[in-house]
Amino acid sequence: MPVPWFLLSLALGRSPMVLSLERLVGPQDTARCSPGLSCHLWDGDVLCLPGSIVSAPGPVLVPTRLQTELVLRCYQETDCDLCVRVAIHLAVHGHWEEPKGEEKFGGAADPELEESRNAFLQAQVVLSFQAYPTARCVLLEVQVPAALVQPGQSVGSVVFDCFEAALGAEVRIWSYTQPRYQKELNLTQHLPDCKGLEVRDSIQSCWALPWLNVSADGDDVHLVLDVSEDQRFGLSLYWNQVQGPTKPWWHRNLTGPQTITLNHTDLFPCLCIQFLFQVWPLEPDSVRTSICPFREDPRAHRNLWRAARLQLLPPRGWRLDAPCSLPAEATLCWQAPGGGPCQSLVPPLPPANVTVNKALELPLLNVHPNLCVQQVSSWEKLQLQECLWVDSLGPLKDDMLLVETRDPHNNRSLCALEPSGCTPLLSRASTRAARLGEQLLQDLQSGQCLQLWDDDLRALWACPMDKYVHQRWALVWLACLLFVAVLFLLFLFRKDQVKGWLRLLKEDIRAGPATRGRAALLLYSAEDSGFERLVSALASALCQLPLRVAVDLWSRRELSAQGPLAWFHAQRRQTLQEGGVVVLLFSPGAVVLCREWLQDGASTPAPQGPHDAFAASLSCVLPDFLQGRAPGRYVGAYFDGLLHSDAVPALFRSVPVFSLPSQLPGFLGTLQEPGDPRPGLLRERARLVSQALQPALDQLLKAPGDPGDPEDGTRDGT
Repeated sequence: MPVPWFLLSLALGRSPMVLSLERLVGPQDTARCSPGLSCHLWDGDVLCLPGSIVSAPGPVLVPTRLQTELVLRCYQETDCDLCVRVAIHLAVHGHWEEPKGEEKFGGAADPELEESRNAFLQAQVVLSFQAYPTARCVLLEVQVPAALVQPGQSVGSVVFDCFEAALGAEVRIWSYTQPRYQKELNLTQHLPDCKGLEVRDSIQSCWALPWLNVSADGDDVHLVLDVSEDQRFGLSLYWNQVQGPTKPWWHRNLTGPQTITLNHTDLFPCLCIQFLFQVWPLEPDSVRTSICPFREDPRAHRNLWRAARLQLLPPRGWRLDAPCSLPAEATLCWQAPGGGPCQSLVPPLPPANVTVNKALELPLLNVHPNLCVQQVSSWEKLQLQECLWVDSLGPLKDDMLLVETRDPHNNRSLCALEPSGCTPLLSRASTRAARLGEQLLQDLQSGQCLQLWDDDLRALWACPMDKYVHQRWALVWLACLLFVAVLFLLFLFRKDQVKGWLRLLKEDIRAGPATRGRAALLLYSAEDSGFERLVSALASALCQLPLRVAVDLWSRRELSAQGPLAWFHAQRRQTLQEGGVVVLLFSPGAVVLCREWLQDGASTPAPQGPHDAFAASLSCVLPDFLQGRAPGRYVGAYFDGLLHSDAVPALFRSVPVFSLPSQLPGFLGTLQEPGDPRPGLLRERARLVSQALQPALDQLLKAPGDPGDPEDGTRDGT
C-alpha cells in the first residue's frame, strides 16, 4: 500500500492568515515616485542584460532595497489575477570631486562643478521578474535634483504596478541600473494560494479546486489528482532554477482524475508542478497555481548531488553543472598523492555559494595537477571533489606546496603544507618538510619552484621533490642489501635448523594448498610471565607449520577494546566456521578454574586478569563438552613437568589430550587436516617444534617457586 508523504490541497494555503488585497483596474503597468523624485516607465518590456560592474563617474542613484506587495489586477468584478507590486528604494552612491587649488583656500569656485551640483541625478533602473512560465524586464527612468541629496543618503522610492503571477508560485525579482555600478539586488517570494487570500469570488480559478496527493510506493512516486470526471486541465512538471530560466520537463493536457507515476531518481528539490485550469483549449494566461513538493525530500537532495558534475574550462576556469541550484560551498584544495584528505587553501578561493551552470574563473597564475576543487553540501555534509587538471597535466605529483606569508613591513615567512598542518621551514619538527627545509629554501631562491598564486600578503609555490625521493630510494636499497647480508650470515651460523624449515616448506608446496593454513585457537590461563613465554614459544613454532594460530598474547589491543568474552566469542566462531580447532592448554591454574566452574554450576569464574580469555571462555567451552559437541572441534594439551595427566578433569578427556613436548607427533597430527603429510615429515615437524619449545619449558621448570597448587600434581608429574 502506498505510504503518503503529505496530503496537499491546492485549496489550502501555507499561511493561516487571510489577506484582503487592493484592486487595480485595467491591464496597464504604471510607476509612481515618492515626493522629490520624478520617474517614467518605458513602454513595453526590455532585454534583461545586467552587464558588468563599472566605476561610477561621480554620484549616481542606485537601488538599495526591494519590497513587494500583493494586489489584484481586475478586468471585471469577478475576473482578477494575482499581481506583485514592487517598491525600489534608492540612495546616492559615490562622491563629488573635491575642489582643488584656490577653492580649498576660499578662492573662486569652479563654474562647471557648481553647474553639476545644480543639475539632476538620473538613473535607469531595471526590474527583472521571473515566475514560471513568465519572465519580464521593465525599465524605469528616475531623477532627483543633485542639490537636494548627499552621498549615501536615501532619496526615496519608486513603485511599479505590477507583475502578474500564478497563485502558489515562487517568484524572483532582480533590480540593477544601466550601466551597473554595484551587485544587483534580488528577492525570492512564495505567493499564497486561494485559501490564504480573500479572493475566492474574484479569481475564477479558485472556484473549482482539485486535490493533489503525493505518495511513494517503493521506487515509484505517484501524483494523484482528484478532479471531476469531465474537468479539463493542463499539468506541467518543470525545474525551477534560481540561476537562469526555468526548464520545462513534462506537459500533458488531461481530463478527469489522473495518476502520474515518476521514478524516485527523477526527483529533485527544484522539481515543481504547475496546473493550468480552464476551459479547453488552454491559453498561456490560464496558469492557476504551482507547487514544489520535493524541496525537503531527502531522496531529491541525494539525486541532485549525484547529478552534479564538475567541468574543466581551459585555461583556468571551471563550472558546476546541476539541474537545480546546489546548496554547497566550493573551496580550492591541495591533494597530495597517496590518498588522505584534500587540504583547503585560504586564499585563493574562499568558501562561497556555488553558482551552477555558470563558468567560474580561478585566480591562479599557473595550474597544477594537485590543485582540486572541492564542494561540500550544506545538506547532510555530502562532498564532491574533482582534481580538474589531472587529465591534461598527468597524475598527482609528489611536490611540496610552500605557503609564503608577508606582513605590511615586507617581512616574509615560509611554511610547507603537510597532512599535519603547515610546517615552518628550518624548524626542528620531525617531518619531511622540516628535514629538507634548507634544500627547499634553496630551490625556491634558485627558481626551481612553480608559483601558483600571488597577492600583496600571500603566495603559493609548488616545489618538486623528485630528486629527494630518488635519494631516499637509494638509502632503501642500501638497507635491503644490508638485510640480505645479515640473513646470509644467520644462514651460515644456523644452517642445520634453516635447512629443516626449508625442507618443511618444500614438502608443504608439494602437498598443495589443501594442507596449508588450518586455523588453531590457543586458550590458556595466564598464570605468570614464564608460562606466557612458554605459550608464546609454542604459538610461534606452530605458525611455522601449515597452521594459522590465534592467541590472546598477540591481540592485547583487541582484548582491551572488546573484552575477553567478546574477543573469545568472535575468535571461536571464526575458527570453527573455517574448520579449525580450539586448543585447550591445561595448567594448574586452568584446572582450578575448571573445577570451580563444575562445582559452582552456572556461576562464571571471575577472570584472572584483563586479558584472561580462558576464564572468560568457560561459559562457552564447558557447554560444548557437556552436550557432546566437543569431539573434532577441541584438542587438549599440557606441558611435561608442569601437570600430571590425571589432573586434567575427566570431562575434558572426551577429546584427545597430549603431553608436550613428549607427544608432539600425535598433537601435530591431530591439528592437521585429513590427508596431511606422511609420518616422516610429521616427525621432522615435531622435532623442530620441540627444539623451539624446550628452552622456554626448561627455564620455567628451573624458576624458583611453584606456579600451581601442589595438590594438583604439578612439577615432576607428582
